[in-house]
Amino acid sequence: MKKIALGASALIAVASLSAGSVASAAPMPAQPHPWDHRIKCQAKDPQGRKIVTRYGNSEFGWQHFTGRHNIKKCGTIAAVVNEHPESDDHHGRLVYGGVEFETGVPRPRMVKIVVIVQYSRKTKDQRYDAGRGQTIGVINAFCKNQPGNKCPAWAKL
Repeated sequence: MKKIALGASALIAVASLSAGSVASAAPMPAQPHPWDHRIKCQAKDPQGRKIVTRYGNSEFGWQHFTGRHNIKKCGTIAAVVNEHPESDDHHGRLVYGGVEFETGVPRPRMVKIVVIVQYSRKTKDQRYDAGRGQTIGVINAFCKNQPGNKCPAWAKL
């Protein structure tokens, strides 16, 4: 009798666990890769292109580079994008570059800022779509040749 009771209780425990996991499963998002389409800032480059910076997500956009690369001001992006792109792959990928100098110190330092823009409706890997008539905008912004591509605190970006 004890063996039957133990077997029954084990069966009930397994059934309750499996039923609980189905009920607590998170629903799949309607969009396969959710991201925030809202525009945080925008600027124009010398060719007249409107370059937007969207909030994005942890993979690209404002949410990606503000924490990971320590760029926290729209003015930084606008200043770098205000120059001609350093490279253009003719498929919507533009790379802009700029330089920030530390001033007011005996030995000034310099850091190169890179801004990567996807000037097309979809990202290169086709995972994200900005919608008809829109562009993805700034994918990433970082300081080149810095540890972790993170901009130094003195840059006040």
